[in-house]
Amino acid sequence: MEKPGASGSLLGGNQQLILGAIGLVLLVPAWLWLPRPAKLKHIKKSANVSAAPPSKRWMRLSIMSYFCAGFGFAIGATFIVAILEKLPMFTGNGGWVWVGVGLAAVPSTFMWDRVARAIGSVQALMLAYALHAIGIAIPVLSDAPALNLVSALLFGGTFAGIVSLTLAIVGRHFPANPAKAMAKMTLSYGVAQIGAPAMAGYIAAATGNYHDALIVTLVVLGVGLVLLRALAKEEAKANSLL
Repeated sequence: MEKPGASGSLLGGNQQLILGAIGLVLLVPAWLWLPRPAKLKHIKKSANVSAAPPSKRWMRLSIMSYFCAGFGFAIGATFIVAILEKLPMFTGNGGWVWVGVGLAAVPSTFMWDRVARAIGSVQALMLAYALHAIGIAIPVLSDAPALNLVSALLFGGTFAGIVSLTLAIVGRHFPANPAKAMAKMTLSYGVAQIGAPAMAGYIAAATGNYHDALIVTLVVLGVGLVLLRALAKEEAKANSLL
């Protein structure tokens, strides 16, 4: 007689092995496509061609908006799959949801780079924040499995793009020493990643569901959009002075 839960645990173990095997397979193209480090003389040459750094207001807006992105990422990564696992269709199959998230994330940086070339980097960031917010809003508005799967795919298709676009923007504004500015941005993102799940956990424990935590996240992402809008105006003002 099979013990209760034995099949579920076996399935969970198989999922880990399958996901590990997929990761090993994908390691090969990732390693082959990894660009070679630039030669030192090229780095020196590019560092000499340094534009004037952006204003302190630009940096503050960037740091605060990236904090909002980190908040949205942490909540999405922590709770969206947990929400899906509560739906009958996905019960015990959270690992496969993560496969979907990963598959959506793989082409996202290339896709968002093309979007940035077409409409501008900050505008592309605003679009990515908006789509990320839609992904967060779907579980609040609907329990439909298909829509909640779309939510997970939107999360996968935006979080890596937001990171790559943000760091690319910072790198262009600080060509001589991007590491210092990127460190500040990453610190802001990391603080949000620590605080957001703790906040959401307390809210979920108090209310018995994730909806209120997701609503708070929507507000934070809305603030991020407002900050990006101000950042776009700041860049436009700086360009007009050139």
